[in-house]
Amino acid sequence: MTRRTPPVDRSRVRTQPARRRPSKVKTVDEARPLGPGAGVGDLLESLPDLLGAAELNAAIDAWVKAWARDRLVLFGFGAHLIKVGLAPIVVDLLERGAIGGLMMNGAGCVHDLELAMMGRTSEDVAEALDEGTFGMARETAERLNGAIAAGRDDGLGMGAAIGRDIFTSKDRYAARSVLATAWRLEIPVTVHAAIGTDIHHMHPSADGAAIGETSYRDFETLAGLVPRLEGGGVLLNVGSAVILPEVFLKALALSRNLGNRVERFTTVNCDFLRQYRPQMNVVERPTRLGGRGLSLVGQHEVLIPLMAAGVVERHAEAMKAKRSKQTKAGARKAPGGRRGAARKKKK
Repeated sequence: MTRRTPPVDRSRVRTQPARRRPSKVKTVDEARPLGPGAGVGDLLESLPDLLGAAELNAAIDAWVKAWARDRLVLFGFGAHLIKVGLAPIVVDLLERGAIGGLMMNGAGCVHDLELAMMGRTSEDVAEALDEGTFGMARETAERLNGAIAAGRDDGLGMGAAIGRDIFTSKDRYAARSVLATAWRLEIPVTVHAAIGTDIHHMHPSADGAAIGETSYRDFETLAGLVPRLEGGGVLLNVGSAVILPEVFLKALALSRNLGNRVERFTTVNCDFLRQYRPQMNVVERPTRLGGRGLSLVGQHEVLIPLMAAGVVERHAEAMKAKRSKQTKAGARKAPGGRRGAARKKKK
């Protein structure tokens, strides 16, 4: 016979006053309903100050502060950002001066070029693979491989080489190209290729030495950019699960090895789900010495426009407040201060 286990004696439970217990959620943190006609700023302010919503607002605030203080905002992204129609958002941020550097993978160049060249991109991989035609677009490969080879000969990195090619072309949609805009504005853009991962690598026009040399130049450029994150800069990684997190970590390691202090900055990873390398190499490891890592989960086509709109609006508010403060300070420094100015006006 199995002995019967006696029931727990709940009369001995030790309780505590609820009001003295630490609590993670407070009424002040709750969401605020919006009425008709509310703007982007109102929407962001109305979100609960909890979890993902709090991190979204923290990411926007860090970006705005970096932009206002002329600290580096390094915007990294995978090809999916281009494929879901967000190039115009990135171009607008480049034009406004909200981004000081770009880093991307090789596939992003494919989609940026095709959209500039013919206004469409992204084939049906499964169907084309069955037919043996996947990645065999002649013009795409010739343009990319030609630009990379020419850039190698001219001492350019891959990002600058392709950006120059699109900018100087007669492509109908070149104005919406991220790479062409970066070239025009002289904003560094680094492309980190992995041999064999991009469709133009399969074509006879591909030059492995040129691909390797131009992408390596971009790695050196990235390592030169990384020290500018110190003191309030922001790194964003949008949708790159492997390449950019690995490349950034090595660029950071190289920069620190060369004696640069790169500790006080914010990293933001944006993707559909949390994955190991971005979490470790973007959010956690780089910020251990004094920075802050944030992780935002959501669809790029929703999250990035919302974040960009918030950054633009809050930056405008910050600049308006700064100008107002400067005007008031100038009035106080005037002879006689405000009273003196008033007397002068009466005379």
